[in-house]
Amino acid sequence: MTGLWVVGAAVVLALVFGLYRRLTDGRARAVAATQRLTTADLGTGLGGRATLVQFSTTVCAPCHATRAVLGAVAAGSDGVVHVDVDAEARLELVERLDITRTPTVLVLDGDGVVRHRIVGAPRRADVVGALEELAA
Repeated sequence: MTGLWVVGAAVVLALVFGLYRRLTDGRARAVAATQRLTTADLGTGLGGRATLVQFSTTVCAPCHATRAVLGAVAAGSDGVVHVDVDAEARLELVERLDITRTPTVLVLDGDGVVRHRIVGAPRRADVVGALEELAA
């Protein structure tokens, strides 16, 4: 009977964790403006209005969808640039920015200051909302 209780508790914990991940993955959250990235960090220029920095790996399936979403948003927005960073090749940057999962997207303002962080595959509406918040 004790084994049944253990299995039941494990199932409940797994469900709670799954629901938590479903609610939080891909959501943009504002962060304290303490970190800044430069063109030297990224290896390319920053956008005049914003830069969407995507950390991805070659084995990350959601990274492909993220790349498409961010590319479309950047193409449709003036002054917005999308930069894809290979997390495996830039471990010093991953460690400095505390990137723990791929894809992770950082939304930088025009000065390169990190304003939003999105962990998991972002929704287009969340990315656009983060950019609108920068403009306000």
